[in-house]
Order: sequence, then structure tokens, then C-alpha cells
Amino acid sequence: MSSAADRGGFSTRTLGRTGVELTELGFGGAHLGELFETLGEDTAQATLAAAWAAGVRYFDTAPWYGHGLSEHRTGHFLRQRPRGEFVVSTKVGRVYRAPRDPATYATAPWLGGLPFELRFDYTRDGVLRSFEDSLQRLSLNRVDLLVIHDLDAGYHGDETGVAARFEELDAGGGFAALEELRAQGVIAGIGAGINVTGMIRRFLERFDIDFFLVAMPYTLLDQDALETELPACAGRDVGVVIGAPFASGILVTGEGGNARYGYESAPPRVRERVKRLASLCAQHGVALPAAALRFPLGHPSVASVIPGAVSPGQVAQNVAAFRSAIAPRFWTALRDAGLIRPDAPTP
Repeated sequence: MSSAADRGGFSTRTLGRTGVELTELGFGGAHLGELFETLGEDTAQATLAAAWAAGVRYFDTAPWYGHGLSEHRTGHFLRQRPRGEFVVSTKVGRVYRAPRDPATYATAPWLGGLPFELRFDYTRDGVLRSFEDSLQRLSLNRVDLLVIHDLDAGYHGDETGVAARFEELDAGGGFAALEELRAQGVIAGIGAGINVTGMIRRFLERFDIDFFLVAMPYTLLDQDALETELPACAGRDVGVVIGAPFASGILVTGEGGNARYGYESAPPRVRERVKRLASLCAQHGVALPAAALRFPLGHPSVASVIPGAVSPGQVAQNVAAFRSAIAPRFWTALRDAGLIRPDAPTP
């Protein structure tokens, strides 16, 4: 819920039961790992500086983003700021090492990134190794939040693969290690990254999760998580961060050209829906990105939205969109047009 506290110009919300205050607008660090385009170090640092100057004080990153590059860049910036003035989250589930054949190693699917190769590991040893490695890449001696990353069929092939990774996390001691870090006060909250519906309930049935970082299933385009998963979060005071408020791009670019949805070329049905959304936005004088950033915060469990950026200009655009005033009648019009679910809470 909204907090009276304020960091650097943005209101904050408490993340579930963690006690951690997040700025409603955060910074997602995936694109600092050079997913779709490379960027120089000066540009990366200027992008982070622009977010800080605008008042953003929550920064999310992960070892996966550019095979360590995003953590290096994020940490280089944050280690020069007062530690009490920002919140940082990173993730566990992948451990990195030098490639067996450096001469032929490729960083795919990242366009750029660093030349290290990963193995998935959700066991106790894997979680602790990932955590310690992240601290060193970040040049920080603590992080605020740790997220179990990408434990779903998209990364582990099928149900057999997912079940095996859940066993690593459970019987293999990975989650127990996270609980120990939380009990010791080393971290303030344990999260899980969610790419598809169905996984929130599955985590909650097995583990004492504090929050979820939801990448796709709850945006202006998709509200399937309202069926059972977000109600389950609300019932347990489990917080939510929205990690892909632009649905990986199409809610910024619109439906034309190389529009991306779910990190791939957007299919026709999605393009058509975005076209209708953009038309209604234009009728009400609302920018599509502004609607996309503000919509998820209508849900009481959502504490922050964390769009990415690859330039100071993109940061400025995100900030301006977030701060745009949107009249209540716009949300009513969306509902009346069938463009959001009837039960979708709005700002």
C-alpha cells in the first residue's frame, strides 16, 4: 500500500510484509545486459544516473542479464551512492564460470554481455554461491531482496525439468539457505520471478515467499493473474513488483513494425489489441506508455513497476509517462470497451 515516505520525488509503497519501501517507479536492469542492442559503459552509467537524478531509488538486476554485465554496471553506479538511500534486488538460480572454450563461446541470447557460461543450480550450494558472486559483481556487501529466477518450463523444458528444480530448491536446501539469510537479516525478503500464470500458486503452496517479481502475466494487455494468483498474494500479504510493464516493448512502440511482445515479434492478435488500446488512449489524451506504467499500480499488492532503459532519454520518457495525470474516466472507458477485465483494479 502507499506509504507516507518519499524517496527522491517518488512516492513509495511497502513491499508486502517485508517492510522494504520501494519507489513506485523503479529501474529494471535487464537491458543493461545488452539484450537487443549493445551500449557503451558511459551510456550505461549515464542511464543509471538519469534514473537516480529523477528520483528512482529501487534498482533490480540479475546474474542472467548479460551474463553478469548488468550487475557489474548497476553495482558500479550504486556503490558510489549512500547505501541507505536505495534498494537493490538481484536473483539466484544460475551460477557462472569461464567458458570451456573461450575462443568459440557466444553470449546468446544476449546481443552483448560478458563471456561467461551458466549452469542452473537451485540447491543450497548453488544459491549461496550465486549470492556471494552477485555481491562481488555489485561491489556491495549486501542486497535487500533476493529473487528465485526463472523456475518454469520456459527455461527447464517441461514438467519433469521444473519438478527437478523445485526439488533442488526444497530437498536440495536452496530455499532453506534463503530463509537463513532472511532470518539473519542479511536480506529483507525472498522473492520469485514469474513469467507465466500458474507459478505463483505453485510457489505459495510450497514456500514462504515474501513477494513475486511478475514479468508478463499482469500488464495493460494481460490480466490472467487476477483469476487466482493475485488474490492469493493479497490474502497472504505477499507483495508484487511488475517487471515488464511494457510487455517487453509493444506498449511503448505501438503495434507497428518490429513491435515485441514477450521478447519476441508480436503476433497479430496482440498487435490488434494494442491498436485498440492506442486508439482509446488517443481519444482521452493519454499516452499509451503512461497507461501501461500506471495501470498495474491500481492493484493493492503491487508496490513498484520497473521498466528498463538503455539511454538517459528513455529514462526521461519513462519518468514523464509515469508522472502524467490520467483521469478516472479513462480507466472506466477501458473497462467499458472490454480492453481490461471487469474486475481489474485501476489507479
